[in-house]
Amino acid sequence: MASLLREARTRLFTPNRIETTLARRGFFAKDEATRLRLENVGATFLDGFEAALRSKDVQSATAVLDAVDRPFRGFAFEGAGMGFAVLDGMPGNRGGRVRQFLEGPGEPHIYMAYVGIGWALAKLPRFCWSNVDAPDPLLRWLVMDGYGFYHAYFKTNQYVHQQLVGPPLRWPAGVTGNYAQRGIDQGIGRAMWFVAGANPGLAASLIGRFAPDRQPDLWAGIGLAATYAGGVTEEELTELRRVAGQYRPQLAQGSTFGAQARVYAGLVTEHTPVATGILCGMTPEEAGKITEMEKAALPDDGDEPAFEIWRQRIQSHF
Repeated sequence: MASLLREARTRLFTPNRIETTLARRGFFAKDEATRLRLENVGATFLDGFEAALRSKDVQSATAVLDAVDRPFRGFAFEGAGMGFAVLDGMPGNRGGRVRQFLEGPGEPHIYMAYVGIGWALAKLPRFCWSNVDAPDPLLRWLVMDGYGFYHAYFKTNQYVHQQLVGPPLRWPAGVTGNYAQRGIDQGIGRAMWFVAGANPGLAASLIGRFAPDRQPDLWAGIGLAATYAGGVTEEELTELRRVAGQYRPQLAQGSTFGAQARVYAGLVTEHTPVATGILCGMTPEEAGKITEMEKAALPDDGDEPAFEIWRQRIQSHF
């Protein structure tokens, strides 16, 4: 009976793979190789999501996730983060899966796992959000990145082409201000790398239509995606750095996040040092060290969250 229930919930919640194709989403496809790469990211995310929904427990999903090719494995763990968060959040379900995942097999992929939790919040009713754990007071802001990515990816016309700002989110509980929107914009920027088909000029054009105060966070998202997901040549990365203009520090900061996510998980690829070399002027390991160094002695969240102070410290290096 338990296996039948797992199968039913998997079929109910898992989208068809066609939903991750650039053609279905209406995204730009600059060439066949890039199209296949970006579509594989989406399909691998769904593989991780499905593995979590089908699993009896957190550990049983790990074999599926660890079998994914290294360039895409992090996306599978991101999808699993969403899956476990959906299960925790659904009424009547026992909780604790997200925390077990973050403290267990998902720990090396913790940055991607937190982003995956944000996808879950985008799918769950608001009254279920309190059932979803995001225990790290610093990395929990990555949840809003995932939330923003989801909306830009699946509701592209509203959130990208019309630059929609959704209603203020009371998240996380007990934190003042509306920094959540800035986290959402970082995710929207990351999604725009897919919307633009990893085309630097088109990505810059899309960002240029947003209000000036939103553009720095959008560029940070682009930098993360260009480094972690790739899909660009050295020449295109150089062009991306050029068109970023005054937002190069934000672009580089996003790149350091993408680099550290791969370094920490042991998933550095041939593309990673090329991206950090051009966008940050350093190796992935050096970029990752900056993110770790600037975590030191961060204040508690106030009107300006520690996460934003962390980002500003990293940006100051560039």
